[in-house]
Amino acid sequence: MNPSFRRSGYVAAAPSVEIDVEAYTPLVRKLASIMIARLPASVELGDLIQVGMIGLIEASRQFDPAQGVMFETFASQRIRGAMLDELRREDWLPRQARRNSRQIEEAISKLEQQQGRAPLESEIAAELGMELEQYQEMLGECKGTTLLHFEDFGNDDEHGHNPVANVADDDSPDPLAALSDDSFRRQLISAIKLLPERDQLVMALYYEQELNLKEIGAVLGVTESRVCQLHSQAIARLRAKLKDWL
Repeated sequence: MNPSFRRSGYVAAAPSVEIDVEAYTPLVRKLASIMIARLPASVELGDLIQVGMIGLIEASRQFDPAQGVMFETFASQRIRGAMLDELRREDWLPRQARRNSRQIEEAISKLEQQQGRAPLESEIAAELGMELEQYQEMLGECKGTTLLHFEDFGNDDEHGHNPVANVADDDSPDPLAALSDDSFRRQLISAIKLLPERDQLVMALYYEQELNLKEIGAVLGVTESRVCQLHSQAIARLRAKLKDWL
């Protein structure tokens, strides 16, 4: 296992039911495969699977059938959480990709305020002072951009270091908890409804239907790399709309 992937601080509860962990190994691989499609090439599938297995083991120890939840549902949450916790601890999205992402968000926000509508790709490219092809390449490099960045909860210092990434604070805001906030969820739903129709379709196929990029490309009749660009752009549009909340 890659030494950069490490887990600590697990609290094991007394098992209340016998769980065949090995039987749920395919679930870990499935969730890791879905997540890896959203991440840069520097993140390896095997590392995600190993971290997910730790989450699965933790889930088997903590599962309580008296809560009325199926183990697969309970385990899926723990597996995803284990993977996301590890990714959040690592600087897995290159700093330049973050800068590019924020430049795109700022351009989209500015154009939306000026035009009162969602800007076209060509308009965003022009605002950034580049050709459409160059802008689309930038979108592809932003693969792995998420709706909530950990840095949203703490500014980089003057030396470009993020103090939040280096200090564990159990009382600090958690991006995952933020996504669970009802008010944010309502704003997010409203923002998605304002996206261009194609962007809405990409988001629905990716997050609701859990299709991978290749499968979405087949539905839309475009390449996998083009779907990656559209996904990055949809996320940038959402972040631009939700910038006041973020």
